[in-house]
Amino acid sequence: MTFSIGVVGAGQFGSQFAHLFNLHPGVSAVHVVDELPERAAEAVDRYGLAGSQASFEELLASDVDAVAIFTQRWTHGPLVEQALRAGKHVYSAVPMAVSEDEIARIIEAVRDTGLVYMMGETSYYNPATVFARKQLAEGKFGRIFYAEGDYVHDMDLGFYEAYQYSGGDRWKETASYPPMLYPTHAVGGVLGAVPAHAVSVSCVGVRDDRNDGVFDKDVSMFGNDFSNATALFELNDGGVMRTNEMRRVGYPSHIRESRFRFFGTEASFEQLAKVTVWQDKRNVHDISEQLETRPSVSLDDPSLANVAPELRDAFVSGLAPVHDPERLPQEFRGAPNGHEGSHHFLVDDFVRAVNNRTLPPVNAWVAARFTLPGIVAHQSALQSGARLPIRDFGDAPGTCT
Repeated sequence: MTFSIGVVGAGQFGSQFAHLFNLHPGVSAVHVVDELPERAAEAVDRYGLAGSQASFEELLASDVDAVAIFTQRWTHGPLVEQALRAGKHVYSAVPMAVSEDEIARIIEAVRDTGLVYMMGETSYYNPATVFARKQLAEGKFGRIFYAEGDYVHDMDLGFYEAYQYSGGDRWKETASYPPMLYPTHAVGGVLGAVPAHAVSVSCVGVRDDRNDGVFDKDVSMFGNDFSNATALFELNDGGVMRTNEMRRVGYPSHIRESRFRFFGTEASFEQLAKVTVWQDKRNVHDISEQLETRPSVSLDDPSLANVAPELRDAFVSGLAPVHDPERLPQEFRGAPNGHEGSHHFLVDDFVRAVNNRTLPPVNAWVAARFTLPGIVAHQSALQSGARLPIRDFGDAPGTCT
């Protein structure tokens, strides 16, 4: 069984995923659309795609079975809902949405249509999350009562170029995107291992002081001047989660931009840029090698010509020893991967869900638990750290109809 898919956004990220969808044996054809037609045409030629459409509306009116959305991060919510209502299964880059109302509308659309929705959260397959998920399932942590997830990505390490590439002449208006509205690489890595969800939060934002027009309230389309933010979450199981979202930080984010810590009653796990340890009550074990990814392509691969050098590591990292390559299609062997080996698994999850009419791991309800905590955390920061409740949309139903 196969299906056709249209990729919306042929930029740095979307074109890489168009290639993987095109390689997957469960996909019959890949189309692409972009506001800049030349980018869509380049993707079609480079990867041998089925063709392109002139607009998102034209794509929805076509006979493609699914769409994958890789547009600007604050646009996803309405586009996802529109695609679901048009009868398409939807894969969406992160975040799911930027407001509680948008999240609620997506979940309602999934319920009404019975279609597959999946958010492509890379941290779900981060080697640290994969390792912690396995250790917890085997009871080795005991009870995890405290965890941390950090997304530590300095603006100087490729983000200026990325926003210029996507934002054009007015890129500074969008480069000030509030850090806590992009929370899923940190939150998803923790909650992808710990079966819990956030119920309240207190967050403090750090106002930027570089004065270069980025994170400037008078320039920002979001009215945002926070470049860093730290949030403390209460979880429904009585545990605690802390999250850092940092955009001004002296840290080699190209080596490891998402990093995690888990503390249990019997053992704990801690991660730095190049070192990862597993600790119990008797000893410390260096497990760095188990979580180290292998390059999937060269840093100077032609497909990365439009990607800033400081960002290329995220597009070439392949599988780590803790990953399970046996579940992946043979066609992915030797194919480009990225974000600590997650891209292959995310594409395979969505293809399996659509063809088998099952719920993907990061379905709409899970995506809401990865996304909404950051949205509420940003509101807390705007209220000087006030502790705010976080709505929960519940568990996903058993299967899609």
